Amino acid sequence: MLSLPEPIAHYFAADLAGDASALARCFTADAVVRDEGGTFNGAAAIKRWHEEAKAKYRYTVEPLSVDAGYGEMVVVGRVVGDFPGSPITLRYIFKMAGDKIVSLEIR
Repeated sequence: MLSLPEPIAHYFAADLAGDASALARCFTADAVVRDEGGTFNGAAAIKRWHEEAKAKYRYTVEPLSVDAGYGEMVVVGRVVGDFPGSPITLRYIFKMAGDKIVSLEIR
């Protein structure tokens, strides 16, 4: 079991549950998510991004490792879903402000 900061642990728990509202609450009001070439600004856009990605790919993420440094928290996760090449390993690069996520980049 990985030891993740609380907001990031809540992010992955909400993601697994498919709860876009709970996932969006992990972020600041003006947070930014970058994924699949898109940029999603603010809680409402992040909620929509999550809903659409879950519906499209029906994926799950298993966090495998975590590394902190340079103001970032990088979680490597195994992603399994309905997409070519599944499963794949992606890096989730989080930046935090207090107990909220201010940015997430998935590569």
